[in-house]
Amino acid sequence: MTINRPGLPGDLPKAELLWARWGLLAVLEASVEGEETPFVHRTGNWIGGGLHLDDCGCTCWTLKPLGEGRFVLYGEDESSDVKWHKPPIDMLAGAPDWLPVDELRDLIEGYELGCVYWYENGAWARAPYPESLGDDGLDCGMSRFADRSDVLSALDVGEDAPVDPGTLLDRAERYELTPDLLEPLAAAGTVYGHGELPAMLRALHRAGLAGQGVVLADGGSATAGAR
Repeated sequence: MTINRPGLPGDLPKAELLWARWGLLAVLEASVEGEETPFVHRTGNWIGGGLHLDDCGCTCWTLKPLGEGRFVLYGEDESSDVKWHKPPIDMLAGAPDWLPVDELRDLIEGYELGCVYWYENGAWARAPYPESLGDDGLDCGMSRFADRSDVLSALDVGEDAPVDPGTLLDRAERYELTPDLLEPLAAAGTVYGHGELPAMLRALHRAGLAGQGVVLADGGSATAGAR
C-alpha cells in the first residue's frame, strides 16, 4: 500500500485496522520499565491515552480513539514541510468539532505537529494542502502500518516462537488477541528480548484487541473492530 507525498486520506488503512496493527506492537513491546518511564522519554510503540510511536529523533505520532467510530491521528516526521511552509498551512481547516482542538492547537503553536488526520464514518480526512507542499511526513511516519508485510516484519517474537507472527497479526486484526496467545510468548522470554506478561496484558486491555472495547483517554470504553 503506497502513501503519497504529501499523504492523501485514502492512503491510510481503515482506522480500526491501523489501531489493531499498531496496538499489537504496543502489546508485544510492553514492559514495566516502559510503563514507569515518563511519557516524554518513552520510545517505541506504547499505549496510554491513545497509541504512540516515537523513534527517539525522527518521527513521533499518536492515534486516539474518540468514540462513536471516530479517531484522530497526529504527529510529525522530520520529512514534513508543513510547519515551515509559507504561507502557513492551517492543519485544522475543515476539522470537525469533535476533535480535541485546544490540545492540537497547543501542539501546533509549539511547532510539534506536521499533520493531522481525522476519521469518521469509515473514512479519513485532513485539511486541504497547497500544491506547493512537498511532504507532510505521513509516508515516513505511517507507511510501517499501511502494508501488512511491513507489520509482520516488525514483529520481533524471536526464533522458534511458540506463536507465529502471522497468527498474532490475524488475531489482532480480528480483535481476537486473547491472553492465551500471549502467555506462551511471555514464557519463552523472546518477545522484543523480554516478554513481561503482566505489562502485556495491561496493554492488551487498554487496546481492546481481545474484543472487550478500547479504553478511551477519559477512562470510558468504545468498541473497535476491523470492518
